[in-house]
Amino acid sequence: MNARGGETFEAARALAEIDVLLAGEVPASGPPEYDSLPHTGETLSVRGEGYAIAELWSGEDLQGVYEKEWEEAQERAYGHGDVLVEQLDARWGAHRDIDNRVAVWWTEGDPALPPLYGQLRDLDALGTLHVWGPVRPPGGDADRWVALSVNQIDGDCPFFLIAVVTDRPIEELED
Repeated sequence: MNARGGETFEAARALAEIDVLLAGEVPASGPPEYDSLPHTGETLSVRGEGYAIAELWSGEDLQGVYEKEWEEAQERAYGHGDVLVEQLDARWGAHRDIDNRVAVWWTEGDPALPPLYGQLRDLDALGTLHVWGPVRPPGGDADRWVALSVNQIDGDCPFFLIAVVTDRPIEELED
């Protein structure tokens, strides 16, 4: 993702974006539909079969950044995620953690891989998912599940924070 690189993290804005994602459309079926920046093609959000994913924040490029400075960038990214987790725990109760790395081992295009996990793998969003749910969006008539995740594609790339909303439970994949 990394479309929002360089933006200042603002917890109130991120929480508002989670609320919009929660109240928005989650397609029951169909291929992924991307909202991307026109000048770079970087993905801001994607909606597909049973899910909606949006980038909430992205850090700075870390190419040529090492040791203490890199560790500070990592701490900052996870700190942003921790702020949101704390606030969402206060709203919806304690979250549970789902290890998402198993999606890497699945064969690309495997029809048994749930669409959400295939999309997360395609976005290189393989960090731990902090999950709440079921929750009911304000004015909504169906339960949803919400997840947050801090990710990094590789050591030179920015850390990024995403929100996920699904219309079905988010469960840990089996090996």
